[in-house]
Amino acid sequence: MTRTFAPFNALYYNFLFALIAVFLILRISPVTSPTTKEIILEKVSSQWVPQHVSKERSIKDAIKTYKLASYCGALKKEKHIILAGICLRIAWLYKINKTKEQEERFLSFALKEYEASYSTGDFSGTQVSEARILYLACDISRRMGNEKAAIKYFSLVFESQKNAREASIIQMARDRFQELKQKRTSHSLLQH
Repeated sequence: MTRTFAPFNALYYNFLFALIAVFLILRISPVTSPTTKEIILEKVSSQWVPQHVSKERSIKDAIKTYKLASYCGALKKEKHIILAGICLRIAWLYKINKTKEQEERFLSFALKEYEASYSTGDFSGTQVSEARILYLACDISRRMGNEKAAIKYFSLVFESQKNAREASIIQMARDRFQELKQKRTSHSLLQH
């Protein structure tokens, strides 16, 4: 998942300065419209409570920061692929925190965003390939117990392997697919 450098977990610091992120959205981003800037100023900046961002961050702080990044991204109408990554990281944090209900909630949000990214193609021009999006969608579906959706995405990953440059993603998909098949086989044997 992520590296932990005792006593720090790098995942907690991915969005090191949420306030800087808001600043960047408002000042630097060329695609941020004046209306979006006004919305973010009204809904985020005006509500901002100054915080010490240089101190050690707890998992609670990290979750709050990621949620702020997600909220700002949604207000900015950021690409689905960006929002998906943020939601997936929030799910990871809840998994670390052993908060299953919230983990599943954010996995569901991430899945919806990955599906939207795949269908709109907004991942094009990013570091995320089609094969990687499909793999993430199938793995999240599998983790959430939706085997039918997982199998659909596995088949799409396998179809995309002709164009995929990421052999490791294809291999991971094969491995997860085998695990799913074994689980289904052992489950059906137990029912007989």
